[in-house]
Amino acid sequence: MKIKILGSGCKSCMTLAENTKEALRTLNIEAEVEKVTDFGDIAKYGVMSTPGLVIDEKVVAFGKVLKPKEIVKIVEKLAK
Repeated sequence: MKIKILGSGCKSCMTLAENTKEALRTLNIEAEVEKVTDFGDIAKYGVMSTPGLVIDEKVVAFGKVLKPKEIVKIVEKLAK
């Protein structure tokens, strides 16, 4: 599983990255978490409002900071 956090590196983006890592620990899943800060790369995903969360090249959320429980639900749904 490859996860990308899209954003400029602002507080919301950092919080989303930490919440994502916490969700992965909860699920006992190892995944590569990459931060994407280049706005050209972010725009390629069609995300105009950061932070964004991309799992295996699929945009699953943007414009809000998801809580760890919300991320757990998304990962579980994608793993099925």
